[in-house]
Amino acid sequence: MSDRESKADDGLNPEDFALPSLRPRDLLAHFGPGLILMMTGIGTSHVVTAPTAGGRFAHALLWCLPVAYIFKYYGFEMAFRFTNATGKSLLEAYATARWKWPLWYVMITTLIQCAIGQAGRLIAAAAVLYYLFSEYLGLAVPLEVYAALLGVLSVGIILRGSYKAIENTTKALAGVLVLSSVAVYIVQPAPLAEMGHFFLFEIPDGSWLVIAGFLGLLPTGIDVSLQASEWGKAKRAGMSKVRPHLEATGVAPRFDPFTSPASDLAVDTARLSPHAREYCRRWFRIGLWDFRTGHVVSFALAAIFVLLAAVWLHPSPIEGRAVMGEIAGIFTLSVGPWMMMIFILGALAATYSTAFNYFDGWPRIVGACCRNLFRTTARLRGISPEDRADPERRRTWNSEYNIYRMTMFYSLIASVLYITFDPRPVFLVLVASALAFFVAPVIYFFNLYFCLKVIPKEDELFYPSWFARCFGGLSLLIFMGLCGILIFARVFRIPLFGA
Repeated sequence: MSDRESKADDGLNPEDFALPSLRPRDLLAHFGPGLILMMTGIGTSHVVTAPTAGGRFAHALLWCLPVAYIFKYYGFEMAFRFTNATGKSLLEAYATARWKWPLWYVMITTLIQCAIGQAGRLIAAAAVLYYLFSEYLGLAVPLEVYAALLGVLSVGIILRGSYKAIENTTKALAGVLVLSSVAVYIVQPAPLAEMGHFFLFEIPDGSWLVIAGFLGLLPTGIDVSLQASEWGKAKRAGMSKVRPHLEATGVAPRFDPFTSPASDLAVDTARLSPHAREYCRRWFRIGLWDFRTGHVVSFALAAIFVLLAAVWLHPSPIEGRAVMGEIAGIFTLSVGPWMMMIFILGALAATYSTAFNYFDGWPRIVGACCRNLFRTTARLRGISPEDRADPERRRTWNSEYNIYRMTMFYSLIASVLYITFDPRPVFLVLVASALAFFVAPVIYFFNLYFCLKVIPKEDELFYPSWFARCFGGLSLLIFMGLCGILIFARVFRIPLFGA
């Protein structure tokens, strides 16, 4: 790395900001929000929902994978695109809508997700510990106790801000899960004749909840795009780092969520210096590669788990508290008992990282909604370590940091209580996933709408291309249609497409 790349970027002048290296060996060090989004997704959806689909319905639901990954792609990309183009969060764009109703919608649905959705993520991680300790140590500890311990550990680590080592360990173990899954698939790959199911649309009897789970949490919930937007802004790279200087010099307007129109979020990149423009361009490219890398890896792993379960577990209902033992059977049957422990460690890392990230992500979204809804919260905004050290922010109950903390504790208590009264791992995972699917179209629409409304059409770098606009709109219509199909099939008991 050159001296220019390694120098501190603490000043406000973008001319002093080091251009990030685009060399392949340096890219991974720059990756952040995209890989976090992938790690959030590789958990319950891959380790529980995918094997459940393969075990119950063999290859019949493979079509859900390309549908979820292809047609949800632009819902996520628009979040990265908006933040890189404006330096602001999508939730600040939501604040410009009449009566701020998108913020209310996001906050209410997020609070529901904090309870039911987090219960699904937390019980999956708890199920891994439950199987591990009950099978090998004979400890008759209830499932909900493991859930509570993991939840308390997550909240404690996040609030102390000392989770870097945990994050690195989790990434390493999740990497073990990916590699071991690929290795097992190579041992016994699925028949090529079954690959046609990737393109055959059918809804087997009793599969609606699994389908909704797939579409809801593959690669992860669309609501996580809002978290990624917040993470991207907090990363302080690219436009989010340049924007304060642009506002200070009058190149870009200062945005006030209570008085500013959506147009004040826009940045005219033609007015940036060549160096600042190249700085923003590089970080945007890094963000896209970051996201796309995670998207491809996530798709491959989901497909492998469905195919493995179809080969080794079908027919099986995949249910009960010892569900992880049944899923681990894929690895013991194909390679040997020693392989099961590798799977268990990888599964624990994947499911725990999902629950862990949501304990930060959803409270972060609630705090962001409140800072755009309430003036006191806007005045005391911020949840960075520096903000947390501010006595006024800690003392004022409705500061963004305190709302973030209160939401985290609410999520912990509500999800553990939910698990206590309904300790069914697979069912809770599928319900949480389905809930994410049914809230997706609204968030998808606003992500696309505000990118098209705020980013100047003349901006060739950030404004969505003709293909992105058309395919993004088509994807939104398809998701709305699938929502309607599942509602008709489940609520009104109308059999559709082979049910």
